[in-house]
Amino acid sequence: MYNSSCYNPSSFILLGIPGLEHFHLWIGIPFCVIYLVAIVGNCILLYLIAVERSLHEPMFFFLSMLASTDLILSTATVPKLLSNLWLGSQEITFSGCLTQMFFLHFSFVVDSAILLAMAFDRYVAICLPLRYNTVLTPQVIIKLMMSIVVRSFSVILPDVFLLKRLPFCRTRIIPHTYCEHIGVARLSSADISVNIWYGFSVPLMTVISDVILIAVSYVFILRAVFQLSSLGARQKALSTCGSHVCVILMFYTPAFFSILAHRFGHGVPRNVLILFANFYVAIPPALNPVVYGVKTKQIQEKFILLFTWKRPQ
Repeated sequence: MYNSSCYNPSSFILLGIPGLEHFHLWIGIPFCVIYLVAIVGNCILLYLIAVERSLHEPMFFFLSMLASTDLILSTATVPKLLSNLWLGSQEITFSGCLTQMFFLHFSFVVDSAILLAMAFDRYVAICLPLRYNTVLTPQVIIKLMMSIVVRSFSVILPDVFLLKRLPFCRTRIIPHTYCEHIGVARLSSADISVNIWYGFSVPLMTVISDVILIAVSYVFILRAVFQLSSLGARQKALSTCGSHVCVILMFYTPAFFSILAHRFGHGVPRNVLILFANFYVAIPPALNPVVYGVKTKQIQEKFILLFTWKRPQ
């Protein structure tokens, strides 16, 4: 039997980056810069897509959804990290912890699904170019975007209730800078096997399946590209996929590296793993708008036009 206060703890303590307390001030500087780049870059991207009619295409609608999700991911983690590193604000309420955990995992699953939708967009554009406008109609795009949000919400919401049912009488100190499902569940003195199995099955059902479908779509894309007779046509077709492939690599590669490091890297210092985890949630949201701005000609042109000073005639 547990006290009722165990089931409704007032708060948790986020330790930050253990072992690097003397460097917290300096560690916070690059994270602050990265966060500002993410906010400014994604807001500019959303503004350009909203006001420029030439960017009202399926690929850019998916890109705007990716930018919105990146803003949520950054804002859910980095401000609390900076207040921890700079102000020593280590306390986080139980409801705040659950909210942060929900938006962290929700953003991750949404991002993965958006990358799959963008792969489908590239598949239709390259393999079925004459049917592009009939396949990806505005109604289809809205349904895809709604299904992404509903799927992500449905698979992540149970995490909140799985944590709320646990007692936290043993300790309320989280050796990390943010709340994540299994990390918080391990603080409980009760059986967390359900949390572990659900935490294992969600990535399997969502992210892993997304990766497999993205790989299949690119197999068809590459097959269609190499069937083109003109070298110029091949290069043009592949160039339209360049920014998407870069974002895929930036998103999935650190995620799988982090999973492998936690499972098999027992010799890796804890503070290194925590630093890597924080860079993973901070850097991709900052780089995504940069990648698309550099590699997508339409966005590049509109960005230059936005900041070009025109003198009155």
